[in-house]
Amino acid sequence: MAKRQDTKKFFENLSGAGKSIGVLTSGGDAQGMNAAVRAVVRMGIYVGAKVYFVHEGYQGMVDGGDNIEEASWESVSSMLQVGGTVIGSARCKEFRSHEGRLKAAHHLVQRDITNLCVIGGDGSLTGANLFREEWSGLLEELVQQGLIDEKAAQNNSELHIVGMVGSIDNDFCGTDMTIGTDSALHRIIEVVDAIMTTAQSHQRTFVLEVMGRHCGYLALVSALACGADWVLIPEMPPEDGWEEQMCQKLSENRADKKRLNIIIVAEGAIDSHNKPITTDHIKELVVSCLGFDTRVTILGHVQRGGTPSAFDRILASRMGVEAVLALLEASASTPACVVSLCGNQAVRLPLMECVQMTQDVQKAMDEKNFEEAVRLRGRSFENNLNTYKLLSYRKADSELPNEEDELPYNSSFNVAVLNVGAPAAGMNAAVRSAVRVGITEGHKMFAVNDGFEGFYKGQIKEIKWGDVGGWTGQGGSILGTKRTLPAKHLDKIAEQIRIHNINALLVIGGFEAFLGVMELSAAREKYNEFCVPMVMVPATVSNNIPGSDLSIGADTALNAITDTCDRIKQSASGTKRRVFIIETMGGYCGYLASVGGLAAGADAVYIYEEPFDIRDLQSNVEHLTEKMKTGIQRGLVLRNENSNENFTTDFIYQLYSEEGKGVFDCRKNVLGHMQQGGAPSPFDRNFGTKIAAKAIQWISRKLKESYKEGKVFANTEDTACLLGMRRRAMVFQPVVQLKDQTDFVHRIPKEQWWLKLRPLMKILAKYKTSYDVSDSGQLEHVTRVRPKKVD
Repeated sequence: MAKRQDTKKFFENLSGAGKSIGVLTSGGDAQGMNAAVRAVVRMGIYVGAKVYFVHEGYQGMVDGGDNIEEASWESVSSMLQVGGTVIGSARCKEFRSHEGRLKAAHHLVQRDITNLCVIGGDGSLTGANLFREEWSGLLEELVQQGLIDEKAAQNNSELHIVGMVGSIDNDFCGTDMTIGTDSALHRIIEVVDAIMTTAQSHQRTFVLEVMGRHCGYLALVSALACGADWVLIPEMPPEDGWEEQMCQKLSENRADKKRLNIIIVAEGAIDSHNKPITTDHIKELVVSCLGFDTRVTILGHVQRGGTPSAFDRILASRMGVEAVLALLEASASTPACVVSLCGNQAVRLPLMECVQMTQDVQKAMDEKNFEEAVRLRGRSFENNLNTYKLLSYRKADSELPNEEDELPYNSSFNVAVLNVGAPAAGMNAAVRSAVRVGITEGHKMFAVNDGFEGFYKGQIKEIKWGDVGGWTGQGGSILGTKRTLPAKHLDKIAEQIRIHNINALLVIGGFEAFLGVMELSAAREKYNEFCVPMVMVPATVSNNIPGSDLSIGADTALNAITDTCDRIKQSASGTKRRVFIIETMGGYCGYLASVGGLAAGADAVYIYEEPFDIRDLQSNVEHLTEKMKTGIQRGLVLRNENSNENFTTDFIYQLYSEEGKGVFDCRKNVLGHMQQGGAPSPFDRNFGTKIAAKAIQWISRKLKESYKEGKVFANTEDTACLLGMRRRAMVFQPVVQLKDQTDFVHRIPKEQWWLKLRPLMKILAKYKTSYDVSDSGQLEHVTRVRPKKVD
């Protein structure tokens, strides 16, 4: 990997003056493409370049004329919340021919466009790369044919290409998430949640077909996110005899009071002989084998439609800005690259390496080498698959260890799970995953109601496999959660741990959970009962936990904010010249306001972490006054609830109202607890499921290590941890070591990664700002070797 220089490099010295950038969307459409186009256009104009829309993908490039049109700042307004692609996309046969590419080159040279940003799937990107390889040859031909002169050929001698992957299938190697995937999951989950209520009423079995001709990502993740009974994907064909296994599993689940079955099938699902498995075949199987009332639903193009999710808007906006930077830094010797996301980190990868790897997956599948195919799909896919396998294997009660059996050391330990703090969507998915993985690992799982308060009152009971059925899609906290901290009740909590013989603790919650685990681990000197492995999993809408970039529930809250802002913007553009002041939650943490502002296209966002004074407020008002003179006559201002004790939401509203007299009027809106509620987003379900499974596996490992002379004794720092997502990996960090990284007064981490996204938001809202690009992606190579496991 490229070493980062310590000197911060700012992009003020990257100028786009005299450069022209063409942006096109190609291949199948995907939600979020518009956000990417908007970011490319605005960042391009911001650095002084000319930006051109190429309408209808490569077809527009071949046809030229009005299809290639210069973009202005206003021309991309209001497209952030629109699904599909506003500039059109088409499959283009002509571009595949040499003549077609010659025409395209001619049309680009006429406008001096030598930088292309292509948003599409692997086919579109491969085409772009071929175009680049042929470029100098194409120019020579154009000169020979007298269509362009030598000078034009010299001025346009190099073509630079940067790709962004827009595809709902998430089938492109080298990138964790492609633009559109998260939104497609939103559509699938909305449908599954709706189907579940009707299936429940009639005790039905539903077979759902989701998109993914060559890639099972959508099927796999939606199966994880809705707790499906069975999933069929091209990368993992079922073994021979799967029909009986599947029917047996369906009938077992029915016997266990479950009133419905969900089977999810990718459209490209195959058996181990490469024969397609169709939804109708599965329906016939279930009906003939079990006689269950069975229905088939094919989701089709619903999955491509609808408004992009918050995640896709942020992903596309980050990638769009990154793409422009990559184009400005490109030289003749740098390969065409794709900008992408690995974990939470922007990266640039050579386009052809990714394409090659994507084609290798198909090759491995054709050769029935399915393990290799899964490995090539990458870390994220493999983690999803392993988590699904963990959760789908159910031990029969007869296989579970008996009380009377002589227990080996690693067997039946008692593990308690509790929720602490405010409710967050996705908590239940995490509890379900923890309970089931725990049972699979041979533990006895105990549920504690109402956090540490229920703990000291003894509200603890065993929780079984069937008890957590259907929890994944439920919002809030079914176990119940309280903000009570354990410090005042240590005696009683220790007594309960003794009574129930609890050997390990999994605490799922927000800042109070973090403080709680710290208090318990600090009390180990005095109480032996707390010398057990304990791990905390961050779940809070505020996303204010040190040691983790993301927490369960934040994505759902962002989507709630984004949806509401969309509606508010719509009402504002109806009335014209109106500015909305919107207050978000988050305590002192400005994550929801800042990232929500980026996803909703806000004009200004006030947060505690970036102090502001009356001069800033004045310049924001002036900025909006200027904006009202353009065609975009509405404004959106977000304010975090604790951003400033004197500049309250009311104060800012009154200030804007007074200063904006005669130019715009104001309204205010406090979003409140709607940000905490609602069904969890696919991301939160999936994140909760994976992170809790990982936490339980860690607990199992620590229990084995600390089991001596018939009892568990764990009092080292590394047995009281927080499991967090850090850049590219999930990391276990001792809570003691996180003390120095925490501002306890304001309940936020001292360093927060998302502050780097603030300049993005300002640039896209047309503010001049300083943008540190030292964190932007360096060109790396696709890694094929296994990354070492981070414990």
